[in-house]
Amino acid sequence: MARNFKCFPAVYQLIKEIPKGQVASYGMIASLVPGATARIVGFATAGTPSGENIPWQRVVNSMGKISERDGAERQRKRLEAEGIKFSASGKISWSTYRWLGPSDEWLSDASMDPIDFLTIQAGWPK
Repeated sequence: MARNFKCFPAVYQLIKEIPKGQVASYGMIASLVPGATARIVGFATAGTPSGENIPWQRVVNSMGKISERDGAERQRKRLEAEGIKFSASGKISWSTYRWLGPSDEWLSDASMDPIDFLTIQAGWPK
């Protein structure tokens, strides 16, 4: 299922910005990477190269849940090891664990205006 989209490197760089104990949705990542969609971010995380220290487990679906697929249990265990708690229905609380966004350095490197970022961030899950 590995796909070779040109935006994968940018997706991986952005995922590296998510700190331990926080999560982002596929759509949140896609909203900041030109040419990416939530589905493309999903393909990227499914094909994360090993040995590059990319915390793929910190990307979940927009409902705050781990998508049902191979590796779902491994993802949950990794998130729990980072201190993330799940509700009885398997959801992660966006208000508690949502990533607030990339560093100022990432925004600068991506040539993204901070006001534009705040506009994008306003549409993220709450």
